[in-house]
Amino acid sequence: MSGGSESAVSRETEAIDDEFFPVPFDGISAADTPIGAAAHRASQVLHPSAADSLPKPTERRIFTVANQKGGVGKTTSTVNLAAALAVQGLTVLVVDLDPQGNASTALGVPHYSGVASSYEVLLGEVKASEAVQQSPHSERLFCIPATIDLAGAEIELVSMVARENRLKNALTAAALGDREYDYIIIDCPPSLGLLTVNALVAAKEVLIPIQCEYYALEGVGQLLRNIELVQSHLNPELHVSTVLLTMYDGRTKLADQVAAEVRAHFGDAVLRSVIPRSVKVSEAPGYGMTVLDYDPGSRGAMSYLDAGRELAARGHDKNQGNE
Repeated sequence: MSGGSESAVSRETEAIDDEFFPVPFDGISAADTPIGAAAHRASQVLHPSAADSLPKPTERRIFTVANQKGGVGKTTSTVNLAAALAVQGLTVLVVDLDPQGNASTALGVPHYSGVASSYEVLLGEVKASEAVQQSPHSERLFCIPATIDLAGAEIELVSMVARENRLKNALTAAALGDREYDYIIIDCPPSLGLLTVNALVAAKEVLIPIQCEYYALEGVGQLLRNIELVQSHLNPELHVSTVLLTMYDGRTKLADQVAAEVRAHFGDAVLRSVIPRSVKVSEAPGYGMTVLDYDPGSRGAMSYLDAGRELAARGHDKNQGNE
């Protein structure tokens, strides 16, 4: 990445590196040695201090991460935001509702056929607490995995009573057991079928990842119409609380133009933090890891840490305002 591109990304993310890590590493500034700066960032991610802990929400926050367009960074954002919240002191449960099971892969949990999964949870065959697995990379990060069996769930759900409420009823406090989750993040398939509807009914907040490329807003209109339908008939508390810009490439004017267009359309719902294009972010799932585990000093990891911090702060500020 050229010097111009680095400055562009820094401008859009509001100087992520300076905001997170203003202290030199062993007396050497980040400008003097990029390797030293990356090592310092990684050490702070791997060994966070008490001061790095995020405030716990007054009540559990449930997000549905949705965008029926594929390749926008939906699953990547789900697992990395979850990891970012967990590394900063919060307990997070990821519910994988995509039959491909990519979120389960990235979190390092088994999801072969026969494992208790979101499929059995939706059908009422097991309680959510029985399907929860802990990620091997974090004591505060958990997952209800998805198996290939989920591919047929939409057909089976059609004939069921209250089919749109299956996931909501499965994620009650009683069904989740004794463990207290601060955040539940639901990863949807790239479609607007019954699985996505179940996710929208189960959550209060929708997070929409939008890539900084051509046709960024294409298809988002249909998603918003579906959200409005769910609001009207099934879940009046549902709202789009968060929009996350992904795949930002500071070498192009297009990225800035798309970012400006999305901010004009969604306003304050768009996080100030953006996620840059990153090879490390793309490589991490191949090793069964999030980017925070795979390369904690990378720009991608820092961007998700910043986004997680902003996400938590927004919820905390809102709750403070309601008190």
